[in-house]
Amino acid sequence: MNKDLLNKEVQDFLESHFKEETSKMAFQGSPFIEVSTRELLEQLSGKKKAEKKLPTWFKHRGIIYPPNINLEQTSSEITAEYKASLVSGKTLVDLTGGFGIDSYFFSKQVEKVYHLELNVDLQEIAAHNFGILGAKNVISEAGDGMAFLKNTSETFDWIYVDPSRRDDAGGRVFLLSDCLPNVPETLDLLQEKAGNLMIKTSPLLDIQAGLRELENVREIHIVAVDNDVKELLWILDCETSAEIKIKTINFQKQKKQVFESSFSQQVEEEYGEPQEYLYEPNAAIMKSGSFAALGEQYGLEKLHPNTQLFTGGFVEDFPGRSFRIEKILPYRKKDLKKAFGSGKANITVRNFPESVENLRKIFKIKDGGADYLFFTTLLSEEKVVLMCQKC
Repeated sequence: MNKDLLNKEVQDFLESHFKEETSKMAFQGSPFIEVSTRELLEQLSGKKKAEKKLPTWFKHRGIIYPPNINLEQTSSEITAEYKASLVSGKTLVDLTGGFGIDSYFFSKQVEKVYHLELNVDLQEIAAHNFGILGAKNVISEAGDGMAFLKNTSETFDWIYVDPSRRDDAGGRVFLLSDCLPNVPETLDLLQEKAGNLMIKTSPLLDIQAGLRELENVREIHIVAVDNDVKELLWILDCETSAEIKIKTINFQKQKKQVFESSFSQQVEEEYGEPQEYLYEPNAAIMKSGSFAALGEQYGLEKLHPNTQLFTGGFVEDFPGRSFRIEKILPYRKKDLKKAFGSGKANITVRNFPESVENLRKIFKIKDGGADYLFFTTLLSEEKVVLMCQKC
């Protein structure tokens, strides 16, 4: 970490230029002898990204930002704060601390947090920033988190690990056993050292595959922001749980959508023909696969076993999108070309043989407007278009 980045004139420059195009700055070069162009561009880019993703870091003068790849891989504040709401106690060790976003928010809930990071430069930056942010209860050390666990006699209330999902060639991997550290291989050590374990995994990890690799799973949290699943959180304890709770949360600008169910919940899916309203679950629920529980809780029916759309009467605060069905049209191309008079609509396909792109070409429909068209398949296997208005 170049400490000259903290000089007043450099900090003033970053404050006044971070919104400018970095290409222009790259051409002009750094105006500071002690700070290279690469270092300056790194800080300008980091500050610009932090404005929305990490507002707490953004508003503090003297924060140092890491290379872009580290900043892209780190949690956002909204997901880090959610993780922190799940823990409590005296001690927590973050085995894969990275830039320190998660460790910082854990420090607000736990008396002492150990931040371990293998990358020495990244650990130094994180430790500096903990000081700027006043996180005095975070102990930051450079080193291998698993080696730290093996060598310490201390036990912890919580262990948090976010395994690296890249192989030696830089490609992405998704099975837990292919990540570093290899959590399934080290579960005995992890559970020996802590009463509770939280594992963050890729949103692409199949839930059933995760359950096959892990033991003593108590809870699974699926976290989405603006209907985009960001991470899966697996909470384990030392005892086998008879019931695994699955919780989905979708953070939106004005509110959050929360839905809870259980893997042990024996519920059969109910099916039916389109009624007055149509409901589309949010991305977190789609990932969970908890469709039977969702239908039972809200008194709704699915349109088809392979159509993740629900129908029924009016439901307040449904965790997803809600629509009033205006018309139900059979999928006959000649008839439909006359029906789509405005030439503008929002199109969704569910269990349908055509793509959105092809449908737009066939019917010459532009994106946008107040109309919502759902091309889907009913229980009778009939292909239809549901013409809707958003509630």
